Amino acid sequence: MGRVMAVSFERYGRLYYLDPGEETYTVGDRVLVPTDAGPEVAECVWAPEWVDDAETGFVDLPVCAGKADEAELSRDEVNRRRRAEAKLVAKRLIRKHELPMKVVGVDYVDSGDDYDELVVVYFTAPHRVDFRTLVGELARTLRARIDLRQVGSRDAARIVGGLGNCGRELCCATFLNSFEPVSLRMAKVQDLPPNPMKISGACGRLMCCLKYEHPLYVEFARQAPAVGSRVETEDGEGVVVAHQVPADSVLVRVSGSGAMTSCALAKVCGSRQTYESKPATARAGDAAPTAQPEATTEPLDVAPAAATRTPGPTPATAPPAVGTGPAAPQPTHGQPTRDEPTDDLPIHRADDNRRSARPRGRRRRGREG
Repeated sequence: MGRVMAVSFERYGRLYYLDPGEETYTVGDRVLVPTDAGPEVAECVWAPEWVDDAETGFVDLPVCAGKADEAELSRDEVNRRRRAEAKLVAKRLIRKHELPMKVVGVDYVDSGDDYDELVVVYFTAPHRVDFRTLVGELARTLRARIDLRQVGSRDAARIVGGLGNCGRELCCATFLNSFEPVSLRMAKVQDLPPNPMKISGACGRLMCCLKYEHPLYVEFARQAPAVGSRVETEDGEGVVVAHQVPADSVLVRVSGSGAMTSCALAKVCGSRQTYESKPATARAGDAAPTAQPEATTEPLDVAPAAATRTPGPTPATAPPAVGTGPAAPQPTHGQPTRDEPTDDLPIHRADDNRRSARPRGRRRRGREG
C-alpha cells in the first residue's frame, strides 16, 4: 500500500502522478513537481489516497517537492507570459516566411540564468520543413535558445487538448501514457459503421477508445451463436438477429410468432443446452471419474501360418504316441507339410524374383520386336 496524488500543469490537462511523501495536500494546492529542468509549479487535482501498488502499478513515483511559495508562483507567472509571447512571435514569423507549419504548443524552460533560457516550439507539418532561417530570427527576437520539434497528429491532439465524440476530454490529453495501435478490424468486431467521420478522433486517426472494449467483444463472439443461426429459446425456436455485448445477451426472432426477444447468452449457448438436456444421472456420471479397463494378459491364439511367409524347410511334425504306428500325414489348408508341394507360397517366389530383376528397358524392347 502506498499514497498517490495527481497533479496537472494546465487546467483540465494531462495528469501526472506523484508520491506525496509525509505531507498532506488538498485539491487546488499549488505544488512543486520535480522535472529535468528543475521544479515546476503544478496544481493538485487529486488529493493523496492510499492505493494498492500491485494492482495499480504506481511504483517508483517521483516525490512531490512540497508546496510552492510566493517566489515560485511569481516565477511561474512570468514563464507563462513568456510562453504566450513566444507563441505569438513564432506564428508571426512563420507567416512571414510562408512556411507550411502550424504551432501547437510552446514550452519555456528557465533555469534561473539569463543566458540559459530555452524556448521549445512544437509544430505540425505535412512534410519536412527547412526552418534554418526561422530559427535564427526567433533566437534574435526572443533572445533565447530555440528548439523546434515536429510532432504527429496524435501528439498534437495531446498537446492542444479538446473534447471527443463522447463529450469528455480527450483520453490522450488526460490519462493515456502511450498510444497503442488501433485497427479498423476492431471497429468491425464491435459492429460500428466503417465511416471515418464517426470512428475517428480529434487527431483524424481511429479513436483510442476502440481498444478498450475490443477484448470483451472478441470473448463474446467466441461463445455466442453467430448471427443467422437457429437456437432454442423459452418461447420456441428462433433465429439470432443481433448481439448485445454490453448486456451479455443476444436478440432472437421467434419463428412461430415473429416476435423479437432478448435472451441471455447462457440460455442459448449450445454447450449449456446440451448439458441441461442430460438427465441428472448422466450429469453425475460426467462428473465422476471413469475407471480405466484392465489390460488383459491372456496369450493370443496366433496361427502357425507365420512360418509360411518365408520359403524354406518346414518344421518337423510332432512324434507319434508310444505304442502306435506312424501317424498318417494330414495336410491342412494353408499349412504345407513335408509331403506336400510348396508351390502355392504367396510371396518371394523364385520366378518372380527373376522377372523383377530384368531391366525394364529390355522387356520393353522385346515387346516392340
